[in-house]
Amino acid sequence: MNLDLVSAGYYWTDAGAFFGVLPWYIWHDKVETDERQRLKMALNLLLIRTGARNILVDTGVGNRLNKRRKEIYNPSEFVLPQNLKKLGSQPQDITDVIMTHLHFDHAGGVVSTIDDKDVLTFPNAVYHIQKEEWEIAKNPDKLNKAAYQFEHQLALLEQKGNLHLTEGDIEIAPDVSAIKTGGHSCGMQIVEVLIEGKPYIYAGDIIPTRFHLPIAITSSYDVCREDTVKAKQMIYQKILEQDGYLFLDHDPSAWQLSAAEVAAHLN
Repeated sequence: MNLDLVSAGYYWTDAGAFFGVLPWYIWHDKVETDERQRLKMALNLLLIRTGARNILVDTGVGNRLNKRRKEIYNPSEFVLPQNLKKLGSQPQDITDVIMTHLHFDHAGGVVSTIDDKDVLTFPNAVYHIQKEEWEIAKNPDKLNKAAYQFEHQLALLEQKGNLHLTEGDIEIAPDVSAIKTGGHSCGMQIVEVLIEGKPYIYAGDIIPTRFHLPIAITSSYDVCREDTVKAKQMIYQKILEQDGYLFLDHDPSAWQLSAAEVAAHLN
């Protein structure tokens, strides 16, 4: 089994909202922000290759943001397809896409505009999405309304894609599992890969950067801090007890942390 980081580019987001309960005086001199107090966010995706399966976790921002959202988030070019090619994979080779959740910076790459036509970026993939996440993305309440753009980002997937809506934890392939946690979003799920008995965990926005490693630090975008904290505790227990690894989806300078490195950030 091979695990690879695949960059889908970057975007910029409000630093204060992203760091949430972490006080400004702790982070302001440790990260670079622009004139709007926006923080540069990596779009670190995970490619899992096992046998005949090519499994991608999340899809990045994509190339279809409207003018207003481009001004807000200042995204890079959508570089996911070319970065997959550098690893020897074409978009049509992706057999499965695991969506941790359906916010724009994770689900935007589900659909791409190519030659002025909207198409599924990964036309042959099965999309594994928590049913609760799908339903709230399609019919968001007032708390979640600004977080999803179903008609723009997901309607084509509903019409033409291969959807696998799940309820709770599920094994996607041997030693590859999606674990529902909630917390960041109602249907948030993380991905765990077992290699020689060690867990490699892609935590998504449960632990997006090294600054979010402390148990109590969550972003303002989390819909339930209590569930995020429970998820972090579960992740750390697995990694520390089994000498595993943690992948960070938004950190520009850190991607894979060992159990020892995780422990050092917690002490």
